[in-house]
Amino acid sequence: MGPRMAALAAGLLALRWLPALPTGWMLGLGALLAVVCLWRGHWLPGWFLAGLCWACLSAQWALDERLPPALHGETFWLEGRVTGLPREDGRSVRFELRDVSARRAELPTRLRLSWFAGPPVRDGERWRLAVTLREPRGLVNPGGFDQEAWLLAQRIGAQGSVKDGQRLQAATSWQWRERLAERLLAVPAQGYEAVIAALVLGDSRGLKPEQWQMLQATGTVHLLVISGQHIGVFAGLLYGLVAGLARLGLWPARWPWLPCACLASMAGALGYGALAGFGVPVQRACLILAWVLLWRLTYRRPSLGLPLLGALCGVLLAEPLASLRQGFWLSFAAVAILLLGFSGRLGGWPLWQAWLRPQWLTAIGLAPWLVALGLPVSVSGPLANLFAVPWVSLVVLPGALAGTALLLVWPWAGQGLLIGVGHALALLFGALEHLAGLAAPLEVPAPPGWAWPLIALGVLWWLAPAGVPLRWLGLPLMALLFWAPRPAPPHGEAWVTQLDVGQGLAVLVRTRDHALLYDAGPTLGGSDAGQQVVVPSLRQLGVRRLDGLLISHGHLDHAGGATSVLKALPTGWRRAGDPHTLPEGYDPCESGAQWDWNGVRFSQWRWQAAKEGNLASCVLLIEAGEQRLLLPGDLELPGEQALLRERPDWRAEWLQAPHHGSKTSSSAALLDGLGVRQVMIPRGSANRFGHPHPQVLARYTARGIQIHDTAVHGALWLRLGSTEPPERWRERPRFWRLP
Repeated sequence: MGPRMAALAAGLLALRWLPALPTGWMLGLGALLAVVCLWRGHWLPGWFLAGLCWACLSAQWALDERLPPALHGETFWLEGRVTGLPREDGRSVRFELRDVSARRAELPTRLRLSWFAGPPVRDGERWRLAVTLREPRGLVNPGGFDQEAWLLAQRIGAQGSVKDGQRLQAATSWQWRERLAERLLAVPAQGYEAVIAALVLGDSRGLKPEQWQMLQATGTVHLLVISGQHIGVFAGLLYGLVAGLARLGLWPARWPWLPCACLASMAGALGYGALAGFGVPVQRACLILAWVLLWRLTYRRPSLGLPLLGALCGVLLAEPLASLRQGFWLSFAAVAILLLGFSGRLGGWPLWQAWLRPQWLTAIGLAPWLVALGLPVSVSGPLANLFAVPWVSLVVLPGALAGTALLLVWPWAGQGLLIGVGHALALLFGALEHLAGLAAPLEVPAPPGWAWPLIALGVLWWLAPAGVPLRWLGLPLMALLFWAPRPAPPHGEAWVTQLDVGQGLAVLVRTRDHALLYDAGPTLGGSDAGQQVVVPSLRQLGVRRLDGLLISHGHLDHAGGATSVLKALPTGWRRAGDPHTLPEGYDPCESGAQWDWNGVRFSQWRWQAAKEGNLASCVLLIEAGEQRLLLPGDLELPGEQALLRERPDWRAEWLQAPHHGSKTSSSAALLDGLGVRQVMIPRGSANRFGHPHPQVLARYTARGIQIHDTAVHGALWLRLGSTEPPERWRERPRFWRLP
């Protein structure tokens, strides 16, 4: 059974790495081959093809549910039912709508919507809404969150903003999850009401950003949201309660205790999973528990790996797109690492060793997964989990569940118990905050492709049983995760990455030994592109320090992310075109300043007549070999004319489109005077300013200038000074990527 299940799982997981889905006839041929193989007893290829075909078919259904490009930006009146727990974000409320229908067009059946200054929205309500729909498109960069993959994994076919609406039907009485969340949040639990709601219901809406950051820094996120560990602890308590009563002779003799204990354990796990919304970790835990309890009932000794493999197949058969989620890989990888680390050992473990061992096993084993997924590696995680795991499992979680149950029956007793849980959480968070301040998490760029097999071999070798010879040789192989040589620009060449930050600008310029960031992206609702996009991308590209930060001017679409960048990375000098509009610490952009980094020449210019705003943009010319790139910020027509007057000898084959391609920029005189052949347009998809303007695009086209548009092509990587063509991140083959 094990090899066949492994073949099925391999086929289901193969979907994650497909550059494109097979066509209909190819899928049909694959299904036919799977049937023939299974008919003739060729089990491994048969089950592999069966899993792959099912995963591809399910993914194609999700892609077919996406909003047609022709309807992008259109406004429709539609009806649907709110699903899940709506989330308030500033003055906006975000929620998902299911069973969507409209009279004018066939729309995706599941939407993700935001409503600015809208009324309260509850799970289970039915609404009639006027919605402007957008494709499920996200930013595409070297690092950071892949929103398009996440939306497809959720089977969300479109995003949209609500313009108006009316409630058609109130939530039904069985929509108890949101009501219970409201009751938990109303308990004065020392300010940790949202943490209790996350533990009991998997509702993390109320967790503060600083709490999330502290949990990530200490590697304890899994403890404060519902995870497989919580399901296991709760199921184990129920099983132990029945078994303990039976051992003491207090269990009714007419009811066999073992089936009752297994039934209570499974029912408790499923009930807790219903509270949590049955996420991937919960599904995994429930399936593994079902396997183990089944073997317990039949008095068979279970193979430790088989339940995990069965759970993997079960989760992927139910939702093949689960492999597009980061949590899926971390959830199953953590359990597999623990099984590997505790397998093949003879005799029992001393209590202290059984307590310490899981921490360093998961710390070592999960590090490559975290780096591969672009997540930070916690340094303090093993130490934090040593006391956080038993504290949450034995004190906080049982108290939170018992308090919630009492809250429904005897509110005064439940509230008192939950207040005590709040005190326990206050002690925990105080200790975690201290640990988080001692050691920051490691932001490790992904090693080159050749290093991954060696890193995997090193981890497996080091985690192998003690009888395996020369286990210490795994350590230098594992060290490649942090110290593998990574490519760097050669002397005289600059690697330029224009990031996809939406309606804003952020350009990273790297030479062999230096890094410069030109602008830091816009603000994004309650956050900013510096935190969400720029910092993760810089770390993924191996930038640990900035030698310079140059803000063209103080508008928020260029300077909004600067504070987050400065907090995250040590930075050398800071300059701006209008420093008086920014926080202290910026020097003015001096027209005529020049410097050389590793054979790459940089020259600044600023129109002295401009006071602030677009015309005060600090312009940067980069010369590498025979190629030049001009970064003009938001310079407009008067500034362009001044630049041509004061720098008539400047030439630039590459141009960052001034002011995102607005009508008041990219004049014919500038394009002809510089000799532009390639242009990079930094802008957001379907932005409200209409950038780039059709007249500007017509000028580019008339001169044969090649256009690179972040809204269309994602981030752009240019090797200035070489003959290599530029690389567009959106054109990297991923089957879920929108064109």
